[in-house]
Amino acid sequence: MVNWPFLIGAGLLAAVATGLALLPLWRAGQRRIWGTLLALAVVATLGLYQWLGTPAALQPQAVASEGPQTIEQGISALQEALAKNPQRVDGWVLLARSQLEIGKVADAAASYQRAVQLAPDEPGVLVEAAQTRAQADPKFLFDDTASQWLAHARELAPDNERAIWLTGIVQRQRGQDELAAQTWESLLSRLEPAAAVALQEQIDIARGKQPSTAHGRDASATPSAATAAGNSIQVTVTVAPALAARAASGKDTLFVIARVPGGPPMPVAVERHPAQATPLTVTLDDGDSPMPTQKLSDLQEVEVFARLSSSGTAMRGEGDIESEPVRVKLPTNEPLNVVIEPRP
Repeated sequence: MVNWPFLIGAGLLAAVATGLALLPLWRAGQRRIWGTLLALAVVATLGLYQWLGTPAALQPQAVASEGPQTIEQGISALQEALAKNPQRVDGWVLLARSQLEIGKVADAAASYQRAVQLAPDEPGVLVEAAQTRAQADPKFLFDDTASQWLAHARELAPDNERAIWLTGIVQRQRGQDELAAQTWESLLSRLEPAAAVALQEQIDIARGKQPSTAHGRDASATPSAATAAGNSIQVTVTVAPALAARAASGKDTLFVIARVPGGPPMPVAVERHPAQATPLTVTLDDGDSPMPTQKLSDLQEVEVFARLSSSGTAMRGEGDIESEPVRVKLPTNEPLNVVIEPRP
């Protein structure tokens, strides 16, 4: 019998992974967009079964042993199939998407790189590969390789909206603010009104303007430069004795993260350090923002926590351990202490 809980759960996870980089643009029209993403993700998960050669596992009369029963089993089976037939581009893409579903971002980036090597002129593969490569970066930055993939995708498919949006992010990360604004402006006429308003905010910010609706506040409430400087947060991270040996092993990476409470998983500030450096005191500020369009100085409240990461990426992965998140109202001069300890 088909394992429907697995398929539906995998679809939900895929929707989250796929949507991460586009959250700023999607806030205005999330019902329709997330519904579409969920449908596409479920189809992709069904494709994993189909590609592995066990479509009968989707039939009610099939027994459970005829197909993978978990995402991990499906990934293992797909890796075995690719070891025998490594020229299958669709296999590497499915593997990358499946790895993203379980938080193995670095592995997914490597799988997408294999796909790009096999299909260097496929725009969809190039865009997905570039986005995932940035997700695997400690600060979610697009390096030269990811930028080149996006540029080539736009040469092949000039109207690819996802490539246009991500290109604007690359330009903003590199300080090319006016160029980013022009890039994003080319998308405005294609969006629904609410989504266009959200994107216009990002364009105005890129041009140094203060949109009246930015972050739900009036322009008069926008922090001054002095306030922005005061929106730094001093954080001291310690590791519980039960995790001391793990931290000292040198195998883990420590991330100190600030994000919007109840908002998207994309950090508004993040620092990466060796885990064996704990206890550690850092200062999070606007310089630690992976996205110039949203910084600590733009916010009135954030959620701060620390993570021991076995994958070395800021995306949460299997086996990672986090401290309890602490809400902080900004600006603040109070030092913050967080402790990473085993969860029940």
